[in-house]
Formats: sequence, structure tokens, C-alpha cells
Amino acid sequence: MRLSFLFLLAFIATIPAANWLISHVGACIPNGPCLIPVGFDLAAPSGVLMAGLALVLRDVVHERFGAKIAIAAIGVGAALSVVLAPPALAVASAAAFLLSELADLAVYAPLRERRLYLAVLLSGVVGSIVDSAVFLLLAFGSLDFIAGQVLGKVWMTLAVLPLFIVIRNVKGAAQ
Repeated sequence: MRLSFLFLLAFIATIPAANWLISHVGACIPNGPCLIPVGFDLAAPSGVLMAGLALVLRDVVHERFGAKIAIAAIGVGAALSVVLAPPALAVASAAAFLLSELADLAVYAPLRERRLYLAVLLSGVVGSIVDSAVFLLLAFGSLDFIAGQVLGKVWMTLAVLPLFIVIRNVKGAAQ
């Protein structure tokens, strides 16, 4: 159970960490985000990798605690974001995480028992698209970086997917 609690805390921490990164790391645009390259000549706000990690950690939280705790964790992470990021950024982030959580849940929950790899991958892609669109529109009023946002989050989903599978396979030992 301790390991599960650590994953819950890590998920909560990804939200304020992503918001802090957006304002502090990368090539910063005046009155806009700081950007990092994500491949294929695309750039994204620098919190993209942390947000991508959050999408997979959210699936771990679903596995361990259920959807209600995942949604509550988003609220806690959003509250912490207010301390580390401008309020408008924190609100945009909270709305994006919450809506992408609901989209993720709609994809992940029905697939998780039958095809875990597919559930994590597809929910990550759907969550990436919803999270990116909502966040970019609310935070910056533009979808200029949506391709980079989605790509960066998908990279993180693919990078962390093997860890998620290991975590799920040692479920009994970790609880």
C-alpha cells in the first residue's frame, strides 16, 4: 500500500510541477509559455512531459484507488498549482486535467482488464488530445502548440507504459 500511496503523491505532484515548468523552463515567449522541442520540428509548453507522465500515473491511481480518488487528486494538485503558477494557468490546468480524466476514464476503464497495453495507450492518446486542447485554449487562447503537446504526451505515455505494466504485474506485492 505504501508504493500505491507514493504513486498517488507523484500523480498529485505532476500537476503543479507541469505548471511551474511552463513558466520557468525552455525558450520563453513574452506573455506566453516556455517551450521545449518534442520532435519532428514541433515545440510544446515545457510542462508537456510532466503532463504526459500524469496521464500514465492517473491510470496507476485508477488501478490502485479508483476514479473518485483520481479526481480528488486532481483537485489537490490544482490547489497546489495556485502556489506555484499564476491563477489563470492553475485554473486552465485543473480544467484540462479534470476533463481529460473523464475522457481517459471512458477509454481506460472498459479496456483495462482485457487489453491493458491498449487501454493505457489509447486512454493516453485521448487524454492527451483533450488535455492539450482544453489547456491551450484556456491558458493561451490558442491551439498553436497542440500538435507538439499531443506528441510530447504520447512520447511520455510510451516511455512510461512498460513501468505501468510492471507495477500492475506486482500488484499484490505493492499493496
